[in-house]
Amino acid sequence: MRQNLPVPFLELKPGYLELKQAFDDAYRRVMHSGWVLLGQELDAFEREFASFSHSTHAIGVGNGLDALSLVLRAWSVGHGDEVIVPAQTFIATWLAVTLTGAKPIPVDVLPLTANIHPEKVEAAITNRTKAIIAVHLYGQPADMDAINAIAAKHGLMVLEDNAQAQGALYRGRRTGSLAAASATSFYPGKNLGAFGDGGAVTTQSEDLAQKIRMLRNYGSTVKYQHDVVGLNSRLDELQAAFLRSKLRHLEEWNGRRKAFASFYLERLQHFAPDIELPTVPEWADPVWHLFVVRHPRRDDLQRFLAERGVSTQIHYPIPPHLSGAYAGQFRPGQFPIAEKLARECLSLPIGPHLLIESAEYVVECASEFCTKTN
Repeated sequence: MRQNLPVPFLELKPGYLELKQAFDDAYRRVMHSGWVLLGQELDAFEREFASFSHSTHAIGVGNGLDALSLVLRAWSVGHGDEVIVPAQTFIATWLAVTLTGAKPIPVDVLPLTANIHPEKVEAAITNRTKAIIAVHLYGQPADMDAINAIAAKHGLMVLEDNAQAQGALYRGRRTGSLAAASATSFYPGKNLGAFGDGGAVTTQSEDLAQKIRMLRNYGSTVKYQHDVVGLNSRLDELQAAFLRSKLRHLEEWNGRRKAFASFYLERLQHFAPDIELPTVPEWADPVWHLFVVRHPRRDDLQRFLAERGVSTQIHYPIPPHLSGAYAGQFRPGQFPIAEKLARECLSLPIGPHLLIESAEYVVECASEFCTKTN
């Protein structure tokens, strides 16, 4: 064992230090401009992020949850409607539906990728279904061609939840451009993270983009003229300026994540089937927002690693259908794959500033656990 220092799950400070001059310049630009909302930095970031996402439009909003819910509201999703969602995801995917007054209809996920199961999507469609939300969980694209085909067959809208997959490719096409609209989050821990909350919608639709711009700003496009009931959900100038600095390095930083993921996949394969590794379809090029393994004794493995200074996380220990927010609406066992994932998944440290020595130490500790428990 070579590691003498703890291995944090994620560190944000090294990213700041790497781009410190660019962030300092961004801060000064905003402060000297005297403009803090809906200004030139946001306009520039929206153009740059739209281009990065292979989309015509990007609209900066307050956070990822707002990005999801604003799209649904723009599509007039509301009371009496149903929206199909994956059973295993961060609860924001579900909350966005609930906040419109519609009902989230969960379907179970694919056991190998943890992404929404297209065949189960079709089986869940009713005459109340208005939309499907496909989450690119852990940074790996969902099977969008299959989902879009089902949606087209039934006349439904598709919304990508791209919060964890900024820059990922699906059959050579970038996530964020694979459906009628995409919502993303700039929460600090994301691959493209702000220094606070933030989010965006990307779309090819001029009409939808205009609706989102109106809804994010109190339902207004002209000051003091409010044409619809909107929200206050605006990505501020300072965060937009910081995100512009980070966006220029996102592909490089995603490349570092991919290198660490390849290292883990190569080194940890020797401990299968005790540790089940992520499966990547041949058509996917993920960006490894998370590196999630599975183990039937997940809690023991997590404690073992923690005792040796390796920090891990569980994404996510309680599936939304078993959370207090949706108590009484679903029964345990209703979505067995999602519940199995919640019991067995463990996210190992990964990120553009992880040290190779730390990754090696994580592997050594995991191998020690497997040896001792066999």
